[in-house]
Amino acid sequence: MELPLQGKTVLLGVSGGIAAYKAVEITSRLVKLGAAVHVLMTPAATKLVAPLTFQAICHNPVMVEIMREQTSGVDHVSLAHQADLIIVAPATANTIANLAGGHAADWIGVCGLAARCPVLICPAMEANMYAAPITQRNLATLANQGWRLMEPCEGRFASGLTGKGRLPEPAEIVEEALRLLMPRRDLAGRKVLVTAGTTREALDPVRYIGNRSTGKMGYAIAEAAAARGAAVTLVTGPSTLNPPAGVYTVRIESAVQMLEACGAAFAGADITIAAAAPADYRPADYHDQKIKKAGDEMAIRLVKNPDIIAELGRRKAPGQVTVAFAAETEHLIDHAREKLVKKNADFVVANDVTAAGAGFGTETNKVSFVTGSAVEELPLMSKREVADRILDKAVLLLGR
Repeated sequence: MELPLQGKTVLLGVSGGIAAYKAVEITSRLVKLGAAVHVLMTPAATKLVAPLTFQAICHNPVMVEIMREQTSGVDHVSLAHQADLIIVAPATANTIANLAGGHAADWIGVCGLAARCPVLICPAMEANMYAAPITQRNLATLANQGWRLMEPCEGRFASGLTGKGRLPEPAEIVEEALRLLMPRRDLAGRKVLVTAGTTREALDPVRYIGNRSTGKMGYAIAEAAAARGAAVTLVTGPSTLNPPAGVYTVRIESAVQMLEACGAAFAGADITIAAAAPADYRPADYHDQKIKKAGDEMAIRLVKNPDIIAELGRRKAPGQVTVAFAAETEHLIDHAREKLVKKNADFVVANDVTAAGAGFGTETNKVSFVTGSAVEELPLMSKREVADRILDKAVLLLGR
């Protein structure tokens, strides 16, 4: 029986972080799936894990010193060009900085520069190093050139401190590698419209009404749809996230602007997924100048915003699939069923934002799909996994 990654070549870059030991399991899992794995180590990484450990598993020479291995007949250009995927795990702050700067001081750097395949970066470092503006700038540079970034996990570090910066588990990294090496193309030729994030309803030039939505779920859906071959339009409110590669992005501020942008793209969309959390109300009056503080109280009169997905649902033509979201704090399924009818949606993705791991800004989500009397409850999973499950269901509905 042919293994899933038979005939695929993966370069695994291992840099000098304490999580380097996890790269041994990554190598083992990839080899068991049939991949030909070549391990690239920085000199610092060899102080943590012996190169012979990797060589015993992948049965290929481990590349450490550039000038030494160049005499073996496998130069960095040919090795990089053989690759179907490059993974850097762990990717330390130093390695990320070198890659973002185009440095070629080690095998990871030279293969990164010569890469003609997808590159998966898996950061792992102390929380303050990960959060540092310069590290985030370097990661944004890599993302902007189309490289795939895996979010690090929250947890305890070897130092005893806790925070965000731990390497994802090897199984999760290999699962992401499988997605990159064996992408589904079931949305090729289809158009997908996705909304994401919050809206800002301006009160004056300084203040606005908004909510806690970060856009992570909508961006994950847009990214997943593009990976499956769709032509994707992402209509997004203000967000700090970088738009996924290959996605046409329309940035808006208000709910009225979001409706206008969606209206322009909706007629041609096969699937519309409304993951945004637009404000339900906006200030009735906009003040051209900043409102000055006066008195102990201030009343703001609000007027209702358009219901974007309900309006699109009214315009829906036969064959179009629309998906609504219900982010609730109580009576989750009841509210989702109400939205299913009011918004003329094919199904509703319902999630309790007070549940652990499922609120705004988290890397995970726990949702239920509500279609009439049927409720399909999904376990806690990454937002990218949730995105693919949403698309799986939408694709089935397209085939009706």
